[in-house]
Amino acid sequence: MVTTSTSRVRTAARWLLGGALVFAGVSHLSFAREPFAAQVPPWAVERSPFDEDAIVLMSGVAEVALGAGLVLMREDQRRMGLLAAAFFTAIFPGNISQYTQRRDSLGLDSDRKRAIRLVGQPLLVAWALWSTRQRPTS
Repeated sequence: MVTTSTSRVRTAARWLLGGALVFAGVSHLSFAREPFAAQVPPWAVERSPFDEDAIVLMSGVAEVALGAGLVLMREDQRRMGLLAAAFFTAIFPGNISQYTQRRDSLGLDSDRKRAIRLVGQPLLVAWALWSTRQRPTS
């Protein structure tokens, strides 16, 4: 059973995640565009018709949309959580690539920092799923 207190904590967690995604997306589209391009793995460019900049722009648009959806959608919160979790899962190979290729970007300038980011990615998946879990109906 989900209590009102738990529901409020989940709502706050969902809004915080949504806000973080919107911020990350806006940064992809503007002031951090170049550093994010440095994080795009070479294989992602080789296997797609898009260059690094286009991939950064598309991921930025996706993040803004996901973040806004997490905050604004009332009826499909669970679906938005699943989409956010899928997005975090989809970009995880790029994070692995950044770690294994030792590419510095956005303050990730050591193996330790890049490894911590790897651990953080599954936590984002769990956060998206937990914060959008439906209340049981009675």
